[in-house]
Order: sequence, then structure tokens, then C-alpha cells
Amino acid sequence: MTTLRERMIEDLQLHGLSENTQYRYVEAVRYLAKYFRKPPDRIGEEELRRYFLYLLNDKKVSPSTLGVYLCAIKFFYEHTLHRKWITLELVRPARENKLPVVLTQEEVHRILTCVHTLRCRVCLNTIYACGLRIQEGIRLQVKDIDAEGEVIHIRNGKRGKDRNVPLPHGILKMLRQFWLTHRNPVWIFPTPWNVGDRPDLAGQPMTAQALRLAFRFALAESGVKKAATVHTLRHSWATHLLEAGVNLRVIQTYLGHASPTSTAVYTHLTQKGNEQAMLVINRLIEDLWE
Repeated sequence: MTTLRERMIEDLQLHGLSENTQYRYVEAVRYLAKYFRKPPDRIGEEELRRYFLYLLNDKKVSPSTLGVYLCAIKFFYEHTLHRKWITLELVRPARENKLPVVLTQEEVHRILTCVHTLRCRVCLNTIYACGLRIQEGIRLQVKDIDAEGEVIHIRNGKRGKDRNVPLPHGILKMLRQFWLTHRNPVWIFPTPWNVGDRPDLAGQPMTAQALRLAFRFALAESGVKKAATVHTLRHSWATHLLEAGVNLRVIQTYLGHASPTSTAVYTHLTQKGNEQAMLVINRLIEDLWE
């Protein structure tokens, strides 16, 4: 690891950013250096301007991806190198108001039954059944499972928040059976011991990359045509709870949303709600055609 990279990681840690965010920010700066084929501290402001135009016009990245690149590069130059450039204030990703992709319960079942690696299948089932983010799922620890209280303790979630989520009996049984296959004293989903050329991963939780890959293969095998990701399982879980009549405020607490506005998006996604609305709408206009 270079001194500059190590310095940036330390700055990110001091700033209180999660490990996942640290990784994404460091990767964004690495891609910048790779594009210009030189260390990032030797890249000038005019080159940064060209790079963001390349991301927008040539690579055509989404506004959310552009936002990650901007935040990462801005953090690196302003906090690690102590440079303030006008270009970094000029770049502004367009605002997105897209509804998330949601799977039906039948589609979730089809996808998860196509996951053939036990470790990934149990983890993905847990993520869906408890509405977890991917990092919350792969980093579950033995101490987080409260079998008697029937909850999972999510520690240091997004923005450092802790919360409890219900633990279904079937998932508890599945977790117990899987844990017996490795008996790791800390992690529910540890990296496999046969890590080959990555001994540094021994004793660490499984990687998000491995889980995303397993989900991608399962999605392709299942025949489901939606642009789903691991995070789609969380959206689907919340929508299915709302369809079943669970109070929106309760779902907000389970998800760990700071604002009810974030949770309210699922009211636009419920199939039963849409069907009921269509019945009312059809009744409203049925006399117009007579």
C-alpha cells in the first residue's frame, strides 16, 4: 500500500466513514490515477475537469455513480492533499428520482433457490428475511443473534446507527445449521479457510463482491428479467411487509431510516395497493363510457 493511499484511508477513518465507503472512495481515486497513468497527487485541476467530462460524455455514468466519484475525489484532494479547486465545486450530478426495483415474493423465491453456494444462499436468505443492507448481512457476528429475544442486533449500521430487526424462526434454524459447518467464534459468514493466495482474508467476513457475484448468477439462472441486485432484496422485503399490512412507521424502524420520507417510497411499489387503486379508478370512470 502506498503512503498516499494509506493516508487517505486514515483520513476516511477519522471522518467516520464506513469500511464500504472507504473502499469505494479509494477505488474511485485509483480509477482516476489509472486513467491518467500517474499518481493522483500529480494530476492537475485541468485534468480533473477533463476526467469528469469523460465520465459524463464518454462513459455516461449514472448520476449516482458520478456522485460517488465526485465525493471520493473531492475528499482526497481537499482533506488528504489540502487542495481546494473550483472544478470540484462546479461538478454537480443530476438529481435522480427513480423508484427502486422490487421483486414479487415468487421472484425472490426463484432467485434464491438458484444460489448454489451454501454460504451465499444462507446470507442472501437472511438479507431478504430481515431487510438488511449487504454490509450488515456479511458482517453479522455470533453475538448479534438474540435467539431468545427473536431479534438480530444490527451494530454500527448506516451513519453508525444500531437497531434491532425481527429474526424469523426459519432463519434462526438456517443460521444455526450453517454455523455448525465452520464454527467461527466471531463471524456468521466468514471467508472460507481455503483462501488460496489471499491469506490476509482468513478470519474476516465474506466479501460483498462474492455475494454480489452469486446473486448475479442466480438472477440469470432464474429467468427473472428485472434489473435486480442484492439491495433489491431489502426493497422487496419492505414492500412485502407493507402489502401485508405492517405499519409504515414500524417498517421505517426496521430499515433504520432516519426519515419516514425514505420509507414512504414503498407505498408506490405495493402490488396490492396498486390493484386496489385500479379497482377504485375503474369504478370512477365506468359510467363515462355509457
